[in-house]
Amino acid sequence: MNKSNRFSPEVRERAVRLVQEHRGEYPSLWAAVESIAPKIGCVPQTLLEWVKRAEVDAGERPGTTTAEAQRMKELERENKELRRANDILRTASAFFAQAELDRKLKS
Repeated sequence: MNKSNRFSPEVRERAVRLVQEHRGEYPSLWAAVESIAPKIGCVPQTLLEWVKRAEVDAGERPGTTTAEAQRMKELERENKELRRANDILRTASAFFAQAELDRKLKS
């Protein structure tokens, strides 16, 4: 199973919500994460990343949101595809231009 898909989105949301709800009961965010992570069945570093990602998505922390990152990934994929198509068209254009020159020279 894919490492990033080991936990369902529902489990992730629940874990993040638990950390946010019980954050005030602990001296630090890390202490809350360390306490809740074993209950979810993940390592604290993973849960901390989920909490940070949720804060970025909610606008509470600076950074690139999940939606922005997904959009950038889509644009990069589209850009790559367009560059490839452009290279193919450029090669075809050069081929047909050379063929046209060869035909004119033979006439």
